Amino acid sequence: MKNFETIQLEIKNEVGTIWLNRPEIHNAFNEIMIAELIEMFKEIKTLDEVRIVVLRGRGKSFCAGADLNWMRNVAKYSYKDNFAESLNLSNCFYEIYTCPKPTIALIHGAAIGGANGLLAACDFAYADENTTFSLSEVKIGIVPACISPYVTKRVGEYGSKELMLTGKRFKGEEAAYHRLVNKSLPGDKLDEYLEEVIALLKTSGPKAMSHCKNLIYDISNKLTLQEAIGYTAKMIADIRASEEGQEGMSAFLEKRKPNWVD
Repeated sequence: MKNFETIQLEIKNEVGTIWLNRPEIHNAFNEIMIAELIEMFKEIKTLDEVRIVVLRGRGKSFCAGADLNWMRNVAKYSYKDNFAESLNLSNCFYEIYTCPKPTIALIHGAAIGGANGLLAACDFAYADENTTFSLSEVKIGIVPACISPYVTKRVGEYGSKELMLTGKRFKGEEAAYHRLVNKSLPGDKLDEYLEEVIALLKTSGPKAMSHCKNLIYDISNKLTLQEAIGYTAKMIADIRASEEGQEGMSAFLEKRKPNWVD
């Protein structure tokens, strides 16, 4: 794998940890980080040695949002260039959201503006209770457009209005209350809880988890209730007949661990 300028990948015990690696500016993102995250998530889906993906930040913060120098440049772009740059950002969140492997964001320090798109696009998000969150775009006269599909999925319509229209700052407990994150914990308990979640995920069939993500995506975004009847029946029939499905059911009936569990 190539060396990236703004992110790093560590693989250990079937967990791929993607580190945002601009600690000197609290991992604020620019066009380079956006492009590298897109490339990373496209590549990580092909790595058989990675079953679970963790996204976190080096240094004092998860991510402080957009790099100010990048924002200065964007403000001078033509409409065409501005649209292209924004499209890349939207594609970045979509790549994270559609990753076939379970994704976990671990948040500390600060999650400002677009950083909330990174964490909201992940399947799980766990925060240090002292993290400062803000969807602050309205404070500078713009809107949290590219992150909104993912934040709104997590928070809902009216919670999104409260957070997006006020642009207020809030801590981990309120982020958990709004379901922006799954759970808020003391900072010294965050890694311990992450390991517990990873251990649970490792007892699940790798392909089953991927199919389950596809299932949730399709019934949430594409299918009517009537269309889901045939779709879901076919999915379970196909998976019961699959190698992993057969192994899982045999292990259950034989009262043993399936072959994907250590």
